[in-house]
Amino acid sequence: MLGKKFAYPSRRELLRTAGLAIGAMAVPGHGVKQARAAGYPERPIKIIVPFAPAGPTDIMARILSTHLGEAIGGTVIIENKAGAGGGAAAHAEPDGYTLLITSSAYVVNPGLYAKIPYDPYKDFAPIAELGTSPNVIVVSPKLGINSIAELIARAKADPNELNYASPGIGTTPHLSMELLKIVGGIQITHVPFSGAAPAIQAVLGGTTQIACAALPPARPLIESGALKALATTGAHRWFDLPDVPTMVELGYKDFIADTFQGFLAPAKTAPAIVELLSTKSVEILKTPKIAEQLRNDGFEVIANGPEGMRKRIEDEVPKWRDIVAKAGIKPV
Repeated sequence: MLGKKFAYPSRRELLRTAGLAIGAMAVPGHGVKQARAAGYPERPIKIIVPFAPAGPTDIMARILSTHLGEAIGGTVIIENKAGAGGGAAAHAEPDGYTLLITSSAYVVNPGLYAKIPYDPYKDFAPIAELGTSPNVIVVSPKLGINSIAELIARAKADPNELNYASPGIGTTPHLSMELLKIVGGIQITHVPFSGAAPAIQAVLGGTTQIACAALPPARPLIESGALKALATTGAHRWFDLPDVPTMVELGYKDFIADTFQGFLAPAKTAPAIVELLSTKSVEILKTPKIAEQLRNDGFEVIANGPEGMRKRIEDEVPKWRDIVAKAGIKPV
């Protein structure tokens, strides 16, 4: 009769309870964090990527998530919400089950828009600074333009002829091209897309003649000859594209713009969960095989924890606000 009224706890429940008790007896503060993270994750974790699939942020997110789930003993899924910015994740429940992997647009948007659905400083808890990539300006080989100088000459000859694709308004590729228009004294029409992959496809399909995007999705097409790379916006030439000059080399001083990827959680997420995700993410990115894979895909691995990501936000929000102002782009 007793067995019918009382359900004995399972071995897993006993172990979990013991773990909570041990955590509670640990050093004050630290034990509380451990207890709050105990049992996490108990259900699938969703990482929102605010861009279309196959772009640099999506590529980074999928490589990381593949290994992160195994590292923390759970399931991690990617949800692409193109155009959502950080708003969809900013106001999610801060329980560690809705996270955000975003790009430089996160720090550009505050200077580009009068109102955005998140506060870059207050609405998120930084998890990790993942990686970065130079942007690259590409054209179709059929266009007959083989250098930035030829591009500028062609645009000056007919200001209404050329248009360029970008991964979207407010991305660093968009601002890189707007900066080129200013320093080159040219007019090229901007055609924004929902991510790097559709922007590059626009050139392949003949919708636009030019595209500017982060290097990862463009790199294999450059190597195959499907796209012609005119220049990158990094500080140095990319290691396996030795024939592609940087804008700085071409005489455009301080023309350096990269696209970074950052990992964030809604503010007020338990510190122990943030610490777990950060530690495992950094470990994954520093694994030689994964670091080499990312480098070959066009990423420079950064692998910094919360403080690195926090510093990048603090440095780049005012930096891009200033660039937007100098480019004459008025917040909308």
